[in-house]
Amino acid sequence: MTIPESAPFPNEISVWDPVVRIFHWSLVAAFTVAWLTGEEESRVHAFAGYAVIGLVLIRIAWGFVGTKYARFRDFVYRPSTVLDYARDMLTGKSKRYLGHNPLGGMMIIALQLSLLAASLSGLAVQGAKEGTGPFATITASTMVGAPRAISRAFADDGDKEDGAESEGAGEAWKEAHEFFANLSLLLVVLHVAGVIVGSLAHRENLVRAMFTGRKPV
Repeated sequence: MTIPESAPFPNEISVWDPVVRIFHWSLVAAFTVAWLTGEEESRVHAFAGYAVIGLVLIRIAWGFVGTKYARFRDFVYRPSTVLDYARDMLTGKSKRYLGHNPLGGMMIIALQLSLLAASLSGLAVQGAKEGTGPFATITASTMVGAPRAISRAFADDGDKEDGAESEGAGEAWKEAHEFFANLSLLLVVLHVAGVIVGSLAHRENLVRAMFTGRKPV
């Protein structure tokens, strides 16, 4: 690999562009605020959810039109490739990738989907229970008539009893929101663990790289 003469450090190459880095740390901040204010159901919590949705949508768009290592085609692999990489990592023989490795790429997709589901279900709660937010106008039709499958999947037995449809829909969406929020937290923990393992396995500081955008050649 030839390093451009203009590279600020002779042994490093630019990998993560500013959009990716700003997205990453902004999403960390937005999710942290949303998690810490989750029990309050406050305006701050709602704004944090809006921020998460906006950031994820921007990242999805950037995954198609962004720089080389930001594009989905660079880090979305077949399931067999992901499994092979996981096996090689367990045996200490995993290949180093300048961009996201196959497991990291799968985690990025899973996190984006989980965070989007958590945020959108939060808006559904807001619309069904409070009559506010972007879903408020369709609460009376779609949200109030939430499929019973959602209620059975996420609501407690008490929530399944016949009652006010709006209240039942609100509780079902609330359970869905909490499920995806907890799933997102679990994925974040696994992501951090993967970053630590990857940093140790390949002797590089992946956290620093997400700040500077550069990785060793």
